[in-house]
Amino acid sequence: MMDRVILGDNQFFAVNHLSDERSRAQAIRFKDDKAIIDVLDAAMDCGIKTFMCTTHDRIAHICDYMRKNPERYADFKFFPCMPYAHKYANAITELGILGTLKAYMPGNIFSVTGKAGIAFLKKDFPSMMELLVDAEMKMFEGMNTPVIFLQNVIVDLMLGLGTDEMFVHFADYIRSRYNAEPGFITMNMPRMVDLCQRVGISSPIICSSINKIGFRMSGSIAEYEEYLTSDREFRPMAMQCLAAGALRPDEAMEYVTRFPKIESVLFGASTKPHILQTKTLIEEGFARNNG
Repeated sequence: MMDRVILGDNQFFAVNHLSDERSRAQAIRFKDDKAIIDVLDAAMDCGIKTFMCTTHDRIAHICDYMRKNPERYADFKFFPCMPYAHKYANAITELGILGTLKAYMPGNIFSVTGKAGIAFLKKDFPSMMELLVDAEMKMFEGMNTPVIFLQNVIVDLMLGLGTDEMFVHFADYIRSRYNAEPGFITMNMPRMVDLCQRVGISSPIICSSINKIGFRMSGSIAEYEEYLTSDREFRPMAMQCLAAGALRPDEAMEYVTRFPKIESVLFGASTKPHILQTKTLIEEGFARNNG
């Protein structure tokens, strides 16, 4: 069972879908790792113990800090989301495709005796995916990672390409190698639910935008609501509930909490009062609407 309320990391890495000015301000505020740790500590003080994050290089510093303070963070959970697309895009620009593979895959990509080299020469994409997952997960060694997500940039690309078997391979590998649940972030929740049902991925955790104005939701609001009130077997997580600030927190959470099927709500915040306010709205909304 996932926690009901989950903190995300967009605010730490200058991601704001409506305001470049706010992005610049966030970049300045969180240029030091201590500022990120202070917000995570504030979230923990509010009772939030799950942090959903990209595999940004700076997350490795946060993990290092928590490994050095095991008593404080014994119950803390990470939900890694991979790949961190900007990291690979920048690397491809600077190093090229082969250079990027050499930089991020374990071992020497050109060594035919290594797993990476054999996978590359044979165009064994499932094995290359495993190697990239392992490379991304290295920073979380010793951390509690009960759910590992595939980012929407890959999920939605594979949905469009029809590479269904790669979803199955990712899910199987996450379960067998990391004893974790696979999660999928998508901008098209209905289509992803249908795919998982078609290929036999049971009880998939699907994180998608869910809000009352359809912000970053591929498909109609009515279609999303139909899936969220149906008996289809999936575990929805709601993100972008505030529609990047277009909705007030109270009206946003009142809408999302109408759906008892939603298992968790992901949000970003950078101050303790804002974190506590949002957490309270979510918990009170679910209690009021489903009690």
